Amino acid sequence: MQVPIDRIKVRRRVRKDPGDIEALAASMSAHGLLHPIVLDRRNELIAGGRRLAAAKRLGWKTINALIVDVDRKADRLELELEENVQRSGLSYLELEEGYARLERMRRPSFLRRIWEALKALFRRLFRR
Repeated sequence: MQVPIDRIKVRRRVRKDPGDIEALAASMSAHGLLHPIVLDRRNELIAGGRRLAAAKRLGWKTINALIVDVDRKADRLELELEENVQRSGLSYLELEEGYARLERMRRPSFLRRIWEALKALFRRLFRR
């Protein structure tokens, strides 16, 4: 659900250093918000402080949020910690392979472009 950013309350957070918000803002500007922030029913931020900061930097008025039903402070803190701990970044080799594949897709060889054009032609010809 879309929530007005100015109605979100940010309390004491575990993360002290938000890191590179500019890079995240650039990503969100190019690709949008890929994962919603997490709020409780009182619009208190549980998870997504960096995404919220990037959205503010971009001048967004609303942000997509998941609203969870938690009342206890301990439960909110547990969710904040889980959201930050239970993710795994890509290894250097995985990143290298992924970016190499992306480069090949963006800049296909001459033969690949011909092959893709032929496939598209046959799809158009035989689509009924």
